[in-house]
Amino acid sequence: QVQLVESGGGLVQPGGSLRLSCVASGFSFSMFAMSWYRQARGKEREYVAGISSTGTNTKYVDAVKGRFTISRDNAENTVYLQMNDLKPEDTAVYYCDTGYSQPLNQDWGPGTQVVVST
Repeated sequence: QVQLVESGGGLVQPGGSLRLSCVASGFSFSMFAMSWYRQARGKEREYVAGISSTGTNTKYVDAVKGRFTISRDNAENTVYLQMNDLKPEDTAVYYCDTGYSQPLNQDWGPGTQVVVST
């Protein structure tokens, strides 16, 4: 059974940084592309970034290009999202899933809350 556990969220001031982690289990992590999504209150869940199974290829939504970096450690079954220069509009619950450009599992857990505010 696929399990994805996100962590690392919190309250940060504009311009600050956070590093999110997503620990995976229940499947062959190194064989799957992974991606991050976010959902702000009252809005649809949206794609943020994706990474290929080997980490060679990455993709970002325009709103986070140059500020966010997705990476993975296949030995640790973990995908990361380094978020720099955070803005209030980055406030959302962040989720990870299998897949590169769209979510494959969609068995969404609680995610991890990011709040960017003074």
